[in-house]
This record gives sequence, structure tokens and C-alpha cells, in this order.
Amino acid sequence: MSDELLDPGLARLPDPVRLRVLTLTADVLPELVRLPPALRRVASFAPARRARLGATAIAAALDGDEDLRERVARQVSVKRAPGLDSLTEGGADGPVDPSERAALAWLLRPEGWREVLSAALPEISEAPAASAREDARVARLQRKLDQVDQAVRELRAQHRVQVEELRSENKALRRKLGESRSAERAAHAAAEDRSSESDRALEEARASLAAQEKELRRLRIQVAQRESEASADRRAARTDRDETTVRARILLDTVIDAATGLRRELALPAASGAPGDRIEKELAGNDARGPASSMSLGTDSPGVVEQYLSMPRARLIIDGYNVSKTAWPSSSLEAQRLRLLGAIAPLVARTGAETTVVFDAAAVSARPVVNVPRGVKVVFSPEGVIADDVIRDLVAAEPVGRVVVVVTSDQALVKDVLADGARPATADSLIGLLSRP
Repeated sequence: MSDELLDPGLARLPDPVRLRVLTLTADVLPELVRLPPALRRVASFAPARRARLGATAIAAALDGDEDLRERVARQVSVKRAPGLDSLTEGGADGPVDPSERAALAWLLRPEGWREVLSAALPEISEAPAASAREDARVARLQRKLDQVDQAVRELRAQHRVQVEELRSENKALRRKLGESRSAERAAHAAAEDRSSESDRALEEARASLAAQEKELRRLRIQVAQRESEASADRRAARTDRDETTVRARILLDTVIDAATGLRRELALPAASGAPGDRIEKELAGNDARGPASSMSLGTDSPGVVEQYLSMPRARLIIDGYNVSKTAWPSSSLEAQRLRLLGAIAPLVARTGAETTVVFDAAAVSARPVVNVPRGVKVVFSPEGVIADDVIRDLVAAEPVGRVVVVVTSDQALVKDVLADGARPATADSLIGLLSRP
């Protein structure tokens, strides 16, 4: 028995047999799972390029991985491989090519495969002409592929040149259009200045103007054709307008809801007093006292905060750790988050305000998992960004006129949200509101 059969490595097989093994493996490569890293990219190639460009990687993987060879053999046997008797005696359609028999015997390795391989090797050595024809066919196909690639590159280059020419022509047409318009305005002005001249000069001016208008119409048609090519850019700009429309509609819905339900939502008492009350009090004497005001709550009073949140489409933004550290300073941050989210759930259900709680996570990369109550959004600031900046962005995104309440005791943040039209409330006012039954 020859050395090739004692060591059945793929590199020791004759070139036709090795090429056939690589072709059979490349055909079934996409159907295999758990491919080695070197073959994953090869499996994504087109069938014609898979065996040609990935031959080295496939050969190395088959020689070094017996499990991979067995999985390839199973796929090949399912798709096309005959039994051992057919390999030795020929298939139903006639004798099997010796290179095919040897390649299938090496891959499938049934009982007696070495004898099948040994019997096929002399036949392979006697068929150099067929191998030469196959090589010539492959060379012709390669030349055709190179010609197609070259044609594609040339077409792309021509396309780029045509695009540049069209752009230059468009620019020239726009310039001519501007010149024509300037000439048209000049012609009109000249015609008005020469109104007292002879009829002959007026007719010449009209003829010149008609010619210029004709040229202008031609240029406008060409510009319209060029502008149709830019319609895609205008469609992209509609996205920005849609975002502005959404913000305007939110503000419009807020105004409409406030106009129809303001008295019912706020339960305001009837107005008392008159503009002359102060003068009448002075005339009646310094001892006189008026009735106490029904709206005597301070700006940071829990009652005022709840009135704001009861307004139509109210927005509540909470500086999470600023409030939780004020309420439960001795607890851990995780316990503070849980207690704060659990405490605001009844408030959100009662007022219906759109609520967002912002926690500072600028110094950490991991984000904890939290159980978010219904109607509440919880966000953590990105790494390197403090919660105050996130709150400023949320306030700036709201339309002017919407009721936005920001709960924080950070004076710098209070100053910024006031400038953007929001209503700040202290952490103590929210804590007092949460403690109510």
C-alpha cells in the first residue's frame, strides 16, 4: 500500500482528488453548524467563490479536525454520495468518475475505503487530458470573471463622471437662471425709463424681453428637472418638521384640555373682593380685617404642588437621589430608589401626571434593574453625564406653555429650569405630599 494511503492526509492526495474534496466540502459548508472561526467567513461566500477563495482554510480545517470531516461526510452522504458498492461498480447513470470515487471514499471512509482510493488513483493518473480541460475551463471562467469585474469598474467610473457632469450642468443652469432674471428686471426697468421714447425702441425692448422670457422658461424647465432629483433631500427634511409638529400638537392638546377642564381640575373658589377694598379699608379704620385668603399655601407647599400636578397634561420630573437622600439619608441607594418609586406610585395614579424619575449614574457603567410602577418612567444618566444635565434636556424638550414641575433642592438646577419655563418644587414639598394618606 502506498505512503498516501498509509497517511490519508488531504495534502498527500492527487490534485484532482483534493480539488474534488474541497468542492464537495464547499457545497455543504453553509449547512454545517459550529464552524471553526476560519470557515465562518468562507461559508458566506457565493458557491462559485467558496472553493476557490477558501481552499486553503478548508484544507487546513479538514486535516486538523476529524469531527469537522465527519460532519461534512454526513452532509455529503445525505445530498449525493452513493454507497460503497456504487463507488466500486458505478452508479445508475454509468461509471463514477475516479476523482469523484476517490474524493467520496476519503470523505465518507466506509469499510474498505482505502482499497477504493487505491483502485481510483491509477485511473486518475491516466486522465491528465481531462484535468487539463478542466483547468482550461476554469481559466476561461476566471478570465470571463475578470472581464466582468473590469466592466463593472468601468461602468462605475462612467457613472461618477456622468454625475459630476450633471452637477456642473445644474450649477451652470442655475447661474444662467439668475442672470436671466437679472436681465429681465433690467429690461423692465429700462422699458419704464424709456416710456417716452419712440415706438420703434419700445418694440425692440418687447422683442428682447420675449426672447429672454422664452429662454427663462427653458431654463425653468431644466431647473425643475434638476430639482426633481433633489426630492429625496426634501423628504428627509420632513422628519424634522414632523418632530416640531408633534411638540406643537402636544402644546395645543394641553391648551384645549386646560380651557375645557381648568375649573373642574383646580376646583378654584369664586373670586372675592374688589379693586376698591384697600381704599374702603383705609376709610373704615386701621382695625378692619378682611377675610383670610383661601390660597395661602406657599410656593413650596405640598398642596400647591398637587394643584399643579392636577392640571391637564401636567409633567412631573424628579431629581431622584436629591429627593431620596433628603427623605432617607441613612438608607442605601438601592433602598432609597425602592422607597421613592413605591411612594410616588399613588401620587401618579391620583393626579395622572406624566412622571419621570432621573437617577444620577455618571460615575458608574452598570445600570441596576428597577421595578417601575405603572405610569412612571425611570432613567439613569449616561456615564460621565450628571442627572442635572438630563433634567435640563428634558425640560428644554417640552413645548412652551405646558405645566412642567421639577422637584429638586439644587439651586443651580432650579435657576436653569425656571429660565426654561418650568415650575420648581423642593424635595421637602414632594416628601410632604407623599406622606399624605
